[in-house]
Amino acid sequence: MKKRVLAILLTVVLVALLLPGCSKPTTAQGDITKDNIKVGFVHVSDPSDMGYTYNHDLGTKEMQKALGLRDDQIINKFNVAEGAACDTALRELLDAGCNIIFATSFGFEDYVLEIAQEYPDVQFCHATGYQAAGADLPNFHNYFASIYEARYLAGIAAGLKTETNKLGYVAAFPFAEVISGYTAFYLGAKSVNPKVTMEIMYTNSWNDPTVEAQVAKALIDKGCDVISQHSDSTAPATTAEENGVWQVGYNNDMISAAPNASLISARIDWGIYVTFAVQSVLAGKEIPVDWCAGLADGAVYLSPLNTAIAAPGTQEAIDEATKGILDGSLHVFAGPLNGKGSDFSGNPITIDVAAGEYFHEQEDASAPSWCYIIPGCTVLE
Repeated sequence: MKKRVLAILLTVVLVALLLPGCSKPTTAQGDITKDNIKVGFVHVSDPSDMGYTYNHDLGTKEMQKALGLRDDQIINKFNVAEGAACDTALRELLDAGCNIIFATSFGFEDYVLEIAQEYPDVQFCHATGYQAAGADLPNFHNYFASIYEARYLAGIAAGLKTETNKLGYVAAFPFAEVISGYTAFYLGAKSVNPKVTMEIMYTNSWNDPTVEAQVAKALIDKGCDVISQHSDSTAPATTAEENGVWQVGYNNDMISAAPNASLISARIDWGIYVTFAVQSVLAGKEIPVDWCAGLADGAVYLSPLNTAIAAPGTQEAIDEATKGILDGSLHVFAGPLNGKGSDFSGNPITIDVAAGEYFHEQEDASAPSWCYIIPGCTVLE
């Protein structure tokens, strides 16, 4: 009889181990300490892009230093495609015992949401997404930063520098995150140069240096003499320098890559959120469903202005606008402002922000929601 009971118990244990989601349990939330916590990251690229993943990885290092974690407590999955590879990467991090996992690219969200339901004892934080609020899962969170504020300020440098009054924008995808950013950039430029216009071309990739260079060159050939970007590499900067025009970057100070072209860059300090989220796990505190911070919190900022090539008065104009954003007298998406876009189903939608009002970007959710093309901006095929 004893042998039979033992055999049954062994069978139950083996079945439990083989069930999906049960291959390697993580440390229970109440038992997580600074010495045993494991933190996982899933990235669409790697730090060599010198852009988005590079910048996010700086946040990881900032968190590690602030909390005193060992190298073996940080597990990175780099160059993970936005598809089934994300599911594999997430499960490998779970098998490694991660207690909190950060997925940093927009296309990862569906996979994160699905796996978060399987692993309620693990915290999942997804950057740039929007589904956490409706998911009703205590372990699934969205985070981003109000990068549109820094974009607006960077646009001032472009608006003062252009000689053709034509800006060019290398854009990844026609998503709200990207459209919000380049609209803010254009509005910043227009605030100091009412004659400026902007042409936008999509690469349909977050990180493709070859295509980014081709798109930048196409915009330059159309007369755009300041190129900006929502793409991950330094290719737009180096292409601008090769063609004798100027550039405004994203995620990294690109002056070293293009000292004669790069004016300034809009950046995010991801370390602020990553540190906060990991600290919350260690303290047994809830992580907000949606987290967003901006200029006032130091979550978004500008790289140093390249004073060797910037137009006279640029820093003063940026400082004045910064003051306005911080004291609430300047709103980036202030009316009168109108635009045309499309909803998730592709149906046309419009917006009309009246004078004296403003579009409340990222005030109710972490993800950007401005998805409208305004007069002065032209999307090229």
